[in-house]
Amino acid sequence: MDKITVSEMMNAIYELEEKKDLKCTLLGIGPMSLPVIEAAFCLAKEKNFPLNFIASRNQIDAKALGGGYVCNWDQKAFVKAIGDVAAKVGFNGIYHICRDHGGPWQRDNERNSKLPEEEAMRIAKESYLADLLEGFDLLHIDPTKDPHCSGVIPMDLVVNRTVELISYVEGERTARGLPEVAYEVGTEETNGGLTSQNAYGEFIKNLTSQLKALNLPLPNFIVGQTGTLTRLTENVGHFDAEAARKLTQEARRYGVGLKEHNADYLSEFILYMHPLLGITAANVAPEFGVMETGSYLLLADIEREAYNRGILKDKSDFTEVIQRSAVKSQRWRKWMMGDVGALSVEEVMGNSALVAQITETAGHYTFEVPEVKHEMGKMFKNLESIGMKPYDIVIKRIKDSMNRYVECFNLTGLTSKIMEFNQKEKVN
Repeated sequence: MDKITVSEMMNAIYELEEKKDLKCTLLGIGPMSLPVIEAAFCLAKEKNFPLNFIASRNQIDAKALGGGYVCNWDQKAFVKAIGDVAAKVGFNGIYHICRDHGGPWQRDNERNSKLPEEEAMRIAKESYLADLLEGFDLLHIDPTKDPHCSGVIPMDLVVNRTVELISYVEGERTARGLPEVAYEVGTEETNGGLTSQNAYGEFIKNLTSQLKALNLPLPNFIVGQTGTLTRLTENVGHFDAEAARKLTQEARRYGVGLKEHNADYLSEFILYMHPLLGITAANVAPEFGVMETGSYLLLADIEREAYNRGILKDKSDFTEVIQRSAVKSQRWRKWMMGDVGALSVEEVMGNSALVAQITETAGHYTFEVPEVKHEMGKMFKNLESIGMKPYDIVIKRIKDSMNRYVECFNLTGLTSKIMEFNQKEKVN
C-alpha cells in the first residue's frame, strides 16, 4: 500500500465526516514498550484502523541527547523496531510515527537543570532534525515548558518559538529533499495559557497568520485542554464537554483538528462522547504501560502460587526486583498527588502499600533495567515450563485495554474507508 500521509488521512476523514456523516476520534498510542507496540499492531490489523505512535522525548531521543527509556532506543532504532513489528504481525495498514511534546526543556533533565533558552532551543532543533531524518510523520511543536518562566508563559512567546521551530524544520526538510511532515502545536498544560476558548482561538489566529506570512505549512492538530489530567492510575481531571465542543469548533474554523492529551482512564461514557463532540484525536500512554506492568505482576502472582503448591520447583524474584527498581527510578514523582512526591526513597521503601502503588504507576520505566529483565525472563521460562504462554497473556491484556478506545472512538474499519476515499480521489 502506498504511504498515506497524515494530511491525506485527515483530508479523507474530514470529507467522510461531511459526506458520509462519519464521526470518529483518532487514537494516539504511547509506545511504552515493545509489547505495547506489538499489541497495537495486532489490534489495528484485526480492527482495521490507522495507528499513530506518539513518542515523547523522554521515551525516544537521540543518543547524543540522552536517548530514551523505551528499549534505550534513539529515533533510528525506534523507526526500525516499528517496521520490524509491523512485518512480524503482517500489518499492511496505515501507521504514523509521531513526536509527542517535542521542543525545548521537554526532557526532564533539561527542565530540572534549567538550561538557558538558547541552549534548550538548540537541543530541541537537534532532536527534531533526528526525527526528520528518520522519517517521523508528525512533529509536535511544544515550546511551553520553561523553567525560567513562573506562571503562564506569554502567548506571543509561545507563538514566536513555535514559528521559529517550524521554520527550522521546514528549512532542513526542503534543503535535504525530504518528504512532507505534519505538525501538531499547542499544549494541554495550564502554563501554556490555552485553557479558554478565547485564548485558544487567539493562539490559532496569531500562529496561522505568522505561518502564512512566511509560507510555512499550517498544523493538522492543535492541542487543547478539555479538563483531563492523569495522575497515579486514574484521570483526576474533570472532563468539560462544553469546553471540548467549543474548542473543536474554534479549531475547525481554521481547518485544523482539536487534539486532546491525557485521555487515559476516562469512563466509557466520556469516551463515547468524544466523536460526537468532534474531538479529532486523543492521546493515551501511561494506561498501557500500567496495564503491561499489571500483567507482569499478575504473572508473578501465578508463578508464586504455582511454586508454593509444588507445581514449580523454582521461582523468580520479579515482584521484589521491579518494586525496588521502580522506587529507585524516582520517575513516579510527577504522577503522585499530595505530598507523596516529596518523600525520600528510603521513606517510600518503608511503606509497602506505597511501594505497590508506585510500582503499578511507574513500573514501565524499569523494563530495561538489567535486573528486571533478568527476573522477567526467568519468570517467563518458569511459566512456559508448566504450559503457560506469558507473552501472549501480556499482549492480550494490552490489546483489551486499547480496544476500549477503538470501540468508543468508532475506529473499526476506518482504514478501509480512508483508502477507498483516496482511491476515488485519484481516479477523479
